[in-house]
Amino acid sequence: MRLAADCARLQLPEPDEATLRDEIARVGPGEAVVKATITRGQAGRGYAVPTEVRTTRIVSAHALPDYPAEWRTSGVRVRRCHLALAQQPRLAGAKTLNRLENVLARNEWDDPAIAEGLIADADGRVIEGTMSNVFITVAGRVYTPDLGRCGVVGAQRERVRELLRREKVHCEERDLRWTDVLAAEEIFLTNSLIDVWPVRQVDERAYAPGPLAARVRELIERDDAVG
Repeated sequence: MRLAADCARLQLPEPDEATLRDEIARVGPGEAVVKATITRGQAGRGYAVPTEVRTTRIVSAHALPDYPAEWRTSGVRVRRCHLALAQQPRLAGAKTLNRLENVLARNEWDDPAIAEGLIADADGRVIEGTMSNVFITVAGRVYTPDLGRCGVVGAQRERVRELLRREKVHCEERDLRWTDVLAAEEIFLTNSLIDVWPVRQVDERAYAPGPLAARVRELIERDDAVG
């Protein structure tokens, strides 16, 4: 469970899973987006961690986002963001409340036809979308950015990697440059709310929604039906 891994990295006590599941069921009994936030609780001034940590847990439910249905099949327009992500390997992968870089990157455009922005780090390695993880295909192989320096390891990203592994589809983490992304045969984005969005355009470069994004969507739907 990603929450447990992130709590361990941040030296936060892990919430009891049964209690958390009960709270999620109470705030979101129907279809909803449920957000669980764990903080270190009350503290005084300064950065020293209290000897006894009493965490605060906030569990909230929100309406599902109303994205255009055709984005799932026809693909989305994406832009390159100007903001560069800072590198901090000790926090890389974790989803923390410090998402200011993503907020600033998302505020670089207001065109509703553009669904997402891709962000690179200061060395020009493409890392993620403002709210999504990135996959590309080259010669039948699938690649996703190495997130060992910065970026968020999304739960859906890891699920897709596992589903591809079961299908014996090569999926590798590696450094990706803009040249790799622009030369890709297929690009798709993932997160827990969008499932899979094929990319049909990055800036002026056009792509045809490919078969792998459709296949991944089928695998997710099948996995949901079983689970």
